[in-house]
Amino acid sequence: MQEVYEFLKQCGTYYLATVDGDQPRVRPFGTVDIFEGRLYIQTGKVKEVSKQIQQNPKVELCAFDGTRWLRVSGRLVRDDRVEAKEHMLEGHPSLKAMYSATDDNTEVLYFKDATAVFSSFTDEPATITF
Repeated sequence: MQEVYEFLKQCGTYYLATVDGDQPRVRPFGTVDIFEGRLYIQTGKVKEVSKQIQQNPKVELCAFDGTRWLRVSGRLVRDDRVEAKEHMLEGHPSLKAMYSATDDNTEVLYFKDATAVFSSFTDEPATITF
């Protein structure tokens, strides 16, 4: 999982796919964190992406560094603990202008039953589960 985290941090932007009814939705994200041995992302509860995740927690993200790409699929689980939110915000201080660990909007979610696949045009895919 550490390799997945470091790759996502290096890329800066990754793309998260959810479903809205029968329509796929993809949008850029940049938040990623490891807290208590789990890979987390962050969003706002008022956003459509949050509502889509609560309806169907199966998601996939994709990132590309110019040579290799990473796909992570799994289920996202909301963690409402202040400590998880604080950890995310400490790792991404720019978010503090929009979010607080104690507001009703900040949402952190961790991957459960995740499969990460690193791929390239030259190497065999490498799979990590967590």
